[in-house]
Amino acid sequence: MNLKYLFLGIAIVTFTVTAKAIDYVPQNTSASISLKVPGNIAKQYPLNMQKLHNDGSAYLLEASESIPLTISQRVENIDGKVNIKVCITALEDVYFNYNQQVSTGFRHDDCQFYMPGFWYRRNLRSPKEAPSFHTSDSWLVREDRLSAPLTGIYCEKEKSYMTVNRLDAFTDDALTTHREGEVILSGKTSIGFTGFENKNGTATLSFGFPYREAPRTYIRKLTLAPEVEAFQFLKKGETVLLTWVLAENKAEDFSEFIQHAWEYCYDTYSPKPVETPYSVADMKETMSAFFVNSLVEKYPLVFNSGIHLRTDECHKNGQAEVGFIGRVLLNAFNALEYGWENNREDLKNNSTKIFESYLKNGFTPAGFFKESVNFDRNTEDPVHSIRRQSEGIYAMLHYLAYEKENGRRHPEWEQRMKTMLDMLLRLQNADGSFPRKFNDDFTIVDKSGGSTPSATLPLVMGYKYFKDKRYLESAKRTATYLENELISKSDYFSSTLDANCEDKEASLYAATATYYLSLITKGEERRHYADLTKKAAYFALSWYYLWDVPFAQGQMLGDIGLKTRGWGNVSVENNHIDVFVFEFASVLQWLSKEYNEPRFSDFAEVISTSMRQLLPHEGHLCGISLTGYYPEVVQHTNWDYGKNGKGYYNDIFAPGWTVASLWELFTPGRAEELLTK
Repeated sequence: MNLKYLFLGIAIVTFTVTAKAIDYVPQNTSASISLKVPGNIAKQYPLNMQKLHNDGSAYLLEASESIPLTISQRVENIDGKVNIKVCITALEDVYFNYNQQVSTGFRHDDCQFYMPGFWYRRNLRSPKEAPSFHTSDSWLVREDRLSAPLTGIYCEKEKSYMTVNRLDAFTDDALTTHREGEVILSGKTSIGFTGFENKNGTATLSFGFPYREAPRTYIRKLTLAPEVEAFQFLKKGETVLLTWVLAENKAEDFSEFIQHAWEYCYDTYSPKPVETPYSVADMKETMSAFFVNSLVEKYPLVFNSGIHLRTDECHKNGQAEVGFIGRVLLNAFNALEYGWENNREDLKNNSTKIFESYLKNGFTPAGFFKESVNFDRNTEDPVHSIRRQSEGIYAMLHYLAYEKENGRRHPEWEQRMKTMLDMLLRLQNADGSFPRKFNDDFTIVDKSGGSTPSATLPLVMGYKYFKDKRYLESAKRTATYLENELISKSDYFSSTLDANCEDKEASLYAATATYYLSLITKGEERRHYADLTKKAAYFALSWYYLWDVPFAQGQMLGDIGLKTRGWGNVSVENNHIDVFVFEFASVLQWLSKEYNEPRFSDFAEVISTSMRQLLPHEGHLCGISLTGYYPEVVQHTNWDYGKNGKGYYNDIFAPGWTVASLWELFTPGRAEELLTK
């Protein structure tokens, strides 16, 4: 182990309130070690903490009977944080799993819980088939599920919180032949576990090494499996050093707690930009191959085939989707703009065909976009979503503004967009929210307001383009809903369309929505929207990895050297990382200037560089069969959609949205240019 990791994070963060010293005494903590003889059920040994008289900060952890290990613990209290350094030495060859619990002193029922990028409050927005309080009020998970290896418990009654995070080099992982029960690792791992437990009504931080998951492990979408406990081999005479840091502090609410926790994790793990050989120009040039090779022209709609493709073939299909995972219209605009900038007649012509086909054949009888059409099956999704419709309008308003700036007008498209914006006004509820899903006759299918911020963007853009104040007033009403129901309650949910749970995209869209309103308003109103943007941004940031998850040899992503820092987890239901960022990096750059917070801009650069790593091109296809078709479902932990597992992709992917997301990431400041000039 690189010993410098033992001393990271001890006193890096200064909170706005003074931390009180944690009362780390044997009465508040417990520990045990499980030992396994291959072919036999493991035996757990409770450990008693005996303070060494000649060293007040050191403890010997002893079992009531002889075990082939010596276990000691050194405790250092610095500026209200407690470093726990555990040393385990084998007296004989042994397979072990170490675990420890520290009582917070908070009533479990008074608490909300946090594991970054995986667990928010009590995960009650998630179904019982995913990790949540619906199944249990105590959860332990492997660290690589989390964007930082940390668990936090926030007590609303006392406005206090306690966190535990682990420090290590995080260089190794090992394969196992089983995914549940007691499993023996094939080699060394750096992955431990963390979580929270209800111990006789008291909220307790639990952690240990190697990994363990209980009461269930989450192996694929909406599939909980029996718990798993991993055992690592320790050869006679070998030693394992483990370090955890406990911190306790005050926070006015759960939102402030998330901010403190993210800043602490950022400073502790200190993610740096990833060195890649690809410039922004390289990325765009290579990804532009997708615009050409994916074009489908044999149907009434012309589109880039970008959803439900096989990674090993990337064969075009007949499925066209305006927004969400297809982003047909945004890709068409990006290709057009790039075509004009680089004298690419092929891209300009292809995009023109797409726009013309959608103008002629892309609308429903009521005037909404045909947002999801499957020509292979001759079907069209009859249910509309506020997200896809909004993303379609967003793309077209960018197109119209770009064309107008360059002396080209499209009056038929302008009228279509004005009609659609007027229809959005009809859909808006009295509280400012928009229904998640609805029919062509405006009847509601899903009244949930989690997707509301996606509508804010085209409403603000529509106000700017058409000079119609009704659209701005509607956008401001969405912000009222966001403030009242999402941001103030720290409850970001149901923005993504293939899940109904806590998710990254809800907070990301909320931050982007209020960012747009900040750009279009002035004075105290602008500052208010900016403050909301900042608050929502911390939740979005919490989904993005601040550390590099280790992979085992033989897992492709590890073998090609993927660094996970800067990649975002998706949702509680969909536990993989991806490149969903779109305009969020621009939001972070703007916030960095507004609030003089360099962490935002620095991390935006981490995101920008890290998401270049898996660019597929000849000789570096990264598991994808065609150049420029950027991968989507990057499986970085013990979870999958049903195919391949950690270190690989699912066999089906949607490069339509990944290319669109990265293109916006590498075209910073679009909204500022559009809304402030």
